[in-house]
Amino acid sequence: MRGLMQEWSLLASKLLDHANSWHGARPIVARDAEGGIVTSDYAGVHRRAKKVSNALRRAGIGLGDRVATLGWNSIGHLEAWYGTIGIGAVCHTLNPRLYTEHLIYIINHASDRILLADTFCVPILADILPHCPGIETVILFSGSEDIPQLPFPARAFEDWIRDEAEECAWGGFDENTACGLCYTSGTTGNPKGVLYSHRSNYLHALMTLQNDALRLSARDCVLMIVPMYHANAWGLVYSAPAVGAKLVLPGQKLDGASVYELMESEEVTFSSGVPTVWQMLLAHMKETKSRFSTLKRVTVGGSACPEYLIRTFHDEYGVEVIQGWGMTETSPLATVSVPNARIAKLDFDAQVPFSLKQGRLLAGLELKVVDDHGARLPHDGRSVGLLKIKGATIAKGYFGGEGGAVLDGEGFLDTGDIATIDVDGYMQITDRAKDVIKSGGEWISSIEVENIAMGHPKVALAAVIGIAHPKWDERPLLIIEAKKDKRPSKEEILLFLKDRIARWWMPDDVVFVDALPLGSTGKIDKRGLRDRFKDFQVGSGA
Repeated sequence: MRGLMQEWSLLASKLLDHANSWHGARPIVARDAEGGIVTSDYAGVHRRAKKVSNALRRAGIGLGDRVATLGWNSIGHLEAWYGTIGIGAVCHTLNPRLYTEHLIYIINHASDRILLADTFCVPILADILPHCPGIETVILFSGSEDIPQLPFPARAFEDWIRDEAEECAWGGFDENTACGLCYTSGTTGNPKGVLYSHRSNYLHALMTLQNDALRLSARDCVLMIVPMYHANAWGLVYSAPAVGAKLVLPGQKLDGASVYELMESEEVTFSSGVPTVWQMLLAHMKETKSRFSTLKRVTVGGSACPEYLIRTFHDEYGVEVIQGWGMTETSPLATVSVPNARIAKLDFDAQVPFSLKQGRLLAGLELKVVDDHGARLPHDGRSVGLLKIKGATIAKGYFGGEGGAVLDGEGFLDTGDIATIDVDGYMQITDRAKDVIKSGGEWISSIEVENIAMGHPKVALAAVIGIAHPKWDERPLLIIEAKKDKRPSKEEILLFLKDRIARWWMPDDVVFVDALPLGSTGKIDKRGLRDRFKDFQVGSGA
């Protein structure tokens, strides 16, 4: 027997339809390429997204065709996003920080036909377009007067949509139709494409809105620092319109002063970003002795959140830090570190160890930790194993069949993470499988050592990698990027760690570098560090 409910496809474009109908005047604010502020609202973005849809259809774009975007968070990018998905085409977000050869591979592998880009990406486009014959049209997010001298043909976004109608029928296709395409960073081989469906994106938006997740509402002002090219901007491109939250888009300027200025001028209540963004913001706050007027909570993701970030935001500014975990393949948010009923009764200091974990699973997903033979491990907070996940917002394969079958016999995806799950359901990542340090048959959590090291007042960034050892197979090497004008010694770093980590976790050496290498998504490039220090000798200092 089937239920007597109406058929209503879960299409991601309906979230902007909702925002237009019920929150049309709610502002959308952005910083443009020159640093100025431009404004619109949900109704305005909705109208112009329909113009984009008509321009795409005029260019022959239809159901399933891939339309690429290359740029930062802007109003034009948002309009292009919804204009693409509304007609059943696939919005393929490209990361401008990727290596040229990776961008070329991704564009060609996806068979992108149209590319919309920020003007600052013109040098990138000049390098890649000769190698991407499938790109039929390039559109730059600007007016014609702002387009620089170009070595390739392109049109201005404003000219491209100017004469198009503001009405266009959206939808009319199945909710499982492809919606977005985002490629993994490709640190170990070619990037692989994750193809989201309308249904998965719609459900993910609802999941993230839970009170035990990001708990956004119509009363929030959301500063979307996480880039739109990074796994749906952690879903905020959908969840903010779903509730009619004011949306602030920072463009390229993510330094502490620029972020703080937007937070204050636009009365931001919620924001999201990787730890390095928050480190720059807190450094600015300390230097200028500034305070937050409206900010209530921030979400940290992309890499593990250091304890000092949680404590500084809480103790000095009264801001809640919500740590989230996920990956491109999980849409991305999957777990969130918010207290359950038992932990909520504890004082703040007792809650911190749980805040440092990657958190509890969102409804609609399943999670397990298994040993090397695939047997499930207990949720005791001590049993360390491979983390696997399944659910309606989890990839079941990669675009074009790359990587072959990726699910186990129970339908779970291997995340590539090593983790534990405790009795309260908190998952904690102890390492990436490719980064794990196994010394004398025991695992050492590089992530935990890094987070503790970053609590030292003179440390800006820390990375731990394994170096070869004749007796123990591997031992940890701690690599430090010091804060500006600070010169910590090896001895004071090791003394700081001494009573905070297990004795056998203690790094065999500490090396100081001018800057730790960051990958395209802002994470520390450990592969590059392992290559650099593959012949390292303890005590050599280099």
